[in-house]
Amino acid sequence: PSLDSLISEAAAYGSQDSADSVEAKAQKALECPCISQLRSGPCGTPFSDAFLCFLKSTAEEKGSDCVRPFVALQNCIKANPGAFSSDVMDDVDEAKRGEK
Repeated sequence: PSLDSLISEAAAYGSQDSADSVEAKAQKALECPCISQLRSGPCGTPFSDAFLCFLKSTAEEKGSDCVRPFVALQNCIKANPGAFSSDVMDDVDEAKRGEK
């Protein structure tokens, strides 16, 4: 599965109860088994920080207020390329090409 599909699945996992607060939904999303591999390992904390920031983002362009956590995650991924599956690394490489 691609990184985008895992993130979408986790976000949906957290939004099942519409009465929950944004914080509660974000915490539930973080518990999704679909992203457990991304949460473990050397980049687990930066991933969790970036993911939670994105889920809680209130910026008009969702996630645009999460630059620091995303940069920290990207730096961790660069420093630990073997920590993620090839599907995830392919998504990261695609995103880098799109930035240029």
